[in-house]
Amino acid sequence: MAAERGTVAKNGGGAGQGGTSSRKSASPEDARTSGPGSGSRLGPARKGASPEPVSGTGSGSGSGSALAAATPWISLVARLALGAMWLYYSLPKLGSPEVNAASVRNFQILPTGLVDTFAYAQPYVELALGLLIIAGLGTRLVAAFSAVLLLVYIGGIASLGARGIHISCGCGGAGSEVAAGQTRYTLDILRDIAYLIPVAWLLWKPESKYSADGAIVPEPVAPLAIPAPLRFTAKGGPARR
Repeated sequence: MAAERGTVAKNGGGAGQGGTSSRKSASPEDARTSGPGSGSRLGPARKGASPEPVSGTGSGSGSGSALAAATPWISLVARLALGAMWLYYSLPKLGSPEVNAASVRNFQILPTGLVDTFAYAQPYVELALGLLIIAGLGTRLVAAFSAVLLLVYIGGIASLGARGIHISCGCGGAGSEVAAGQTRYTLDILRDIAYLIPVAWLLWKPESKYSADGAIVPEPVAPLAIPAPLRFTAKGGPARR
């Protein structure tokens, strides 16, 4: 029995020495390829390796934030352009109501009893629209009234050519009869259509810089984010819902 135990102990020692020698005999190349930096699927990334680009919406969100920052300034420019147009239309008519009444009469649209009323009220309405839109007070509402009035002007000018009437429209001044080849109805219509561009923008984005609307109605404050309540798992640890 003692001899058998000695033999087993000797064999066990030899096996241990063999295992040690096998571990020692592993080549440095094996150590490099089997190490944690070997680039295996589960191992960490190599030191100094550049990270892969992450596809996301960084550029899109950047352009969106830039547009959001520029929108109030674009609306300011639209307000000033539209207000300048109304002042240009109204101021010359204020000093000469009789001349404006003659221009309205030349369109041959309104009944005779309404010509003087419209001619006297028109420059004051245009002046009010210009001052309100420049101040930025009731921007969207003023833009809506501006759109209606411009469409009326466009329709009136277009009807002149359809009915064979040859006059100057009197926009921003006095209208009068002209020769058949001297009318400029197309240019007048295109000009008023161009003024509809800032009108459409202000109907869409009425908020602008340096406006009375912004001073009266402050910008809404974003609500605070409320964290989700905790719930406890079966093991007793907290977990988010």
